[in-house]
Amino acid sequence: MKNTALTDLHIALGAKMVPFAGFNMPVQYSGINDEHETVRKAVGVFDVSHMGEFILKGSGALDLIQRVSSNDASRLTDGKVQYAYLPNEAGGVVDDLLIYRIDEETYFLVVNASNIEKDWDWISKYNTNGVTMKNISDETSLFAVQGPKSADVLDSLTDMDLATMSYYSFAKGSFAGVDNVLVSATGYTGAGGFEVYVANKDARKVWDAIFEAGAPHGIKPIGLGARDTLRLEMGFCLYGNDIDDTTSPLEAGLGWVTKFTKDFVNAEGLKKQKEAGLENKLVGFEMVERGIPRQGYAIQDGNGNVIGRVTSGTQSPTLKKSIGMGYVALAHAKEGTELYIAIRNNPVKAVVVKPPFVK
Repeated sequence: MKNTALTDLHIALGAKMVPFAGFNMPVQYSGINDEHETVRKAVGVFDVSHMGEFILKGSGALDLIQRVSSNDASRLTDGKVQYAYLPNEAGGVVDDLLIYRIDEETYFLVVNASNIEKDWDWISKYNTNGVTMKNISDETSLFAVQGPKSADVLDSLTDMDLATMSYYSFAKGSFAGVDNVLVSATGYTGAGGFEVYVANKDARKVWDAIFEAGAPHGIKPIGLGARDTLRLEMGFCLYGNDIDDTTSPLEAGLGWVTKFTKDFVNAEGLKKQKEAGLENKLVGFEMVERGIPRQGYAIQDGNGNVIGRVTSGTQSPTLKKSIGMGYVALAHAKEGTELYIAIRNNPVKAVVVKPPFVK
């Protein structure tokens, strides 16, 4: 297993460590519910340095990104970020990612930890025009500072104007006395906040500065357990659960980042699927009866027929009820439809709701 630059610190802080995507990662510190509430109401910090980062540079960088990604990166301007996915040639998803435009010929891609090597190979396969590619994953740390008090905490550490930074934009500058730090108004929690990219050698200095500035605001370290409950309350897809190499991005609700105004990998196949009509849809649901849905559980109709499967599920710390997402046949995808989740082979009633679960 790989370690992040701060693995020893997390262990010293009493984190419960688990293997995740090949890394030794903190899953919780004070407890998932407590950490979840900290992010929703104040501010918390996730060490998500296991994520992958690539730099693409050269006159053909945009063309390469346009070829491999679903979204239209030509609409990006300097300092802006875009969410997209990498379609495969068989109708599924290689990965979802963030695309940062540094300048006209320089792009910064952030990919999922479990897919770093796969994504690198996939993009390289289409790099036929000599775009310079650099994988900086092993030398980069990433801290997600999330929650309504995030800007209050970070403002004192930088001259970058974080308070007015719009969602899905970024800046580079001095942060906590460290040069060339990238800070973006992005995150995976729905609670607002920022993501801070810093070289491993400066990771501890930046982490300590964030926690010193955040002490008056009740800042806490947050593990991957609360990251999962927070993202699920927002209905955000997680690669490996809700999307993967076999799932249709259109059925997953990613049509909004699928731009048929340009050519990209399997654009024709996805266009045909859209025109023919989707067979399934990724929906959100709340449990009406007691029980926690888990990935892989069958979803049934009222007659016991299997109509889909659960991809993500948890007990929502905010709502105090169980929620989940899963693919169901289109006829059962309408809001308000009753479903049954097969929990230990017992059908437990649920109802389709439109995410986000927490408004």
